Order: sequence, then C-alpha cells, then structure tokens
Amino acid sequence: MAAKTLMVQGTGSSVGKSVLVTALCRIFKQQGLKVAPFKAQNMSLNSFVTLDGGEIGRAQAVQAEASGIAATIDMNPVLLKPEADNCSQIIVRGKPLTRVSAADFPRLKAFLWAAIRESLDRLRERFDVVVIEGAVSLKEPEARPRSISGIGIWSIWKWRCIATRPCFLRRISSAVVFSPHC
Repeated sequence: MAAKTLMVQGTGSSVGKSVLVTALCRIFKQQGLKVAPFKAQNMSLNSFVTLDGGEIGRAQAVQAEASGIAATIDMNPVLLKPEADNCSQIIVRGKPLTRVSAADFPRLKAFLWAAIRESLDRLRERFDVVVIEGAVSLKEPEARPRSISGIGIWSIWKWRCIATRPCFLRRISSAVVFSPHC
C-alpha cells in the first residue's frame, strides 16, 4: 500500500517550510509511523553526502534525522547547485548530471520528472507517511503547474496540503493554513 502524503507549501522563501516538515517528520515518528521527507527539487550550494555517496539538500538530511532514518538520494532527487548568475550544476539522484543555463533547463524537465516520480514511488512503497516540502512560493511565476517543484507535483496528485506564510506576532516565525486544496 502506498504511503499517505502531506505537502507543505509556502507563500515565499524563508517562511518555515523546512522547519515545519522537520517537525512533522518528528511528530509522525513519535506516533510510531515510518516517515520520510521528500523535496523534488532543491537549490543549494550546501549539500549533504548520503551513506551511498550521493548528494542531497542539507534540509532533507536534517528532516531524515528527525524521522529517525538515514538520508537517501530519493529524498531529494533533483539538486540545483548555482555556479553563476544564469548557470547551475544539476545533481540527479545524488550524482552530477550536467551544467545548464536557466534558458536550457526546460529541456531537462521530462528526464527530471522521471527521476522525481521514481524516487517518490520508492519512498511511498517503503514508508507509512511521506512529508513533501514544496519549492518556490505559491505566488511566484515558477509555481505554475508545469513546474517540477512543489505546485507542479501537487497539481498531478492533489494531496492534502499545508501552506505556511510569514507571521511575526509574538515571536512566531510562520503561520500555518490547513487546506485540502493548496
């Protein structure tokens, strides 16, 4: 049986998505569930090396630790490592694939979608719950359904979704809105 999924989206960068996913992973683990984090695409200069030598985003490694499991390449199948204003190294399933300009990136999307689906399917087979962290803001142009980041994934599977937004009242760094439709 495929794992239940919960997606965390945000209204911008630095609104608490990674922290919320980490907390949810720990909560589900404490409830006795086998839980794994997932982020289809991450952009970061700082990566974490998994036990099998693959690279993933550091946030997914922390989320795996909160889940009580070893980090794997399936948790972050596409990692973009910026090298210049318009160029990134593309890491797919933990291994360098190529360097590509922003203009040429769309040509890779079909290949990247296949890697994302494969990784997510593998996690959903092995765990009770997969907590998915969206990338980019819901209000940014990249959040279109054809995107391979958060809302693009959601538009295919339509999972339950939590949206976070900044809220600076009483030292609370983010507010959470629960919605069956993000």
